[in-house]
Amino acid sequence: MKNEAAISSGAPALLAAIGHTPLVEIPLVREVASGTRLFAKLESVNPGGSIKDRPVARMLTRAIAAGRFAGGRRLLDSSSGNAGISYAMLGAALGVPVTLVVPGNASAERLQRIRSHGAELILTDPVEGYDFAIRHTQRLAAEQPDRYWYCDQYGNADNWQVHYEETASEMLEQLASYTGAAPDALVAGVGTGGTLTGVARRLRERGTKLHVAAVIPETFPGIEGLKPLGHPGDIVPALLDQSLIDERIGVTLDEALAMSRRLALHGLFVGPSSGAFVHGAIRLAASGRYRSIVTVLSDTGERYVSTGMWKPGDVQG
Repeated sequence: MKNEAAISSGAPALLAAIGHTPLVEIPLVREVASGTRLFAKLESVNPGGSIKDRPVARMLTRAIAAGRFAGGRRLLDSSSGNAGISYAMLGAALGVPVTLVVPGNASAERLQRIRSHGAELILTDPVEGYDFAIRHTQRLAAEQPDRYWYCDQYGNADNWQVHYEETASEMLEQLASYTGAAPDALVAGVGTGGTLTGVARRLRERGTKLHVAAVIPETFPGIEGLKPLGHPGDIVPALLDQSLIDERIGVTLDEALAMSRRLALHGLFVGPSSGAFVHGAIRLAASGRYRSIVTVLSDTGERYVSTGMWKPGDVQG
């Protein structure tokens, strides 16, 4: 790690700004279930623009405390983009050099943000898929242990624990003011598995009948940040506790984008994974079995302008 003088004077305030995000109610659910209320944590207000600030802050600060960067070692990890931004941003503030392996089809905005913080980027062939980026990162870590400390967001327990201790606790406290009770269902996706595992474990302690639905994207073209799972050779994140999942809901990219555009007409400018979660939550609500459902709006829609998802078109609110 660099010397203490390299740590930004703004680092404590930046870390303090992470979390404590608003819980917003999404009225679209009333179209299919008038008796169901849908709530979501608005994670785009984190300083890095996504929910990934939470686990990255925990993993990075604990790694610093443990002396992982002694001798100038660099933090190494793979990311689809959002965690990469968090690593780059917080690494710059805390004086930690960062190397990230990212699939080449990550949106231009994500790549530009990572570069702006001074992180080193290694881009992999997008045709090879996201798991290829993970395997490439593992090879680098094994081949150059003196150069890199591999953070491994897919296997680092600090990832799910921060969602158990903070994200879920915030949900419960905020929901108490809306409904006076824990939610009946949780809808989430699997990137690293940290959010689903941590939040579901905490919420299930409050309500053993909690229904957990995992949103699963199609293999191609997929949805940025979400793993399709269930296919031969897929890397299943070590953090993911699959025993928590009661139901898997398939969502296409077109469905996710359409829902993101609808949410924008209600003032919520979010990315495609958020659209996928809300689409899945509304499908779940249509059963009429749940009085309250909670999910997350993972990141900001500004991160996807270059992908064309916000091109003008007819959208029904």
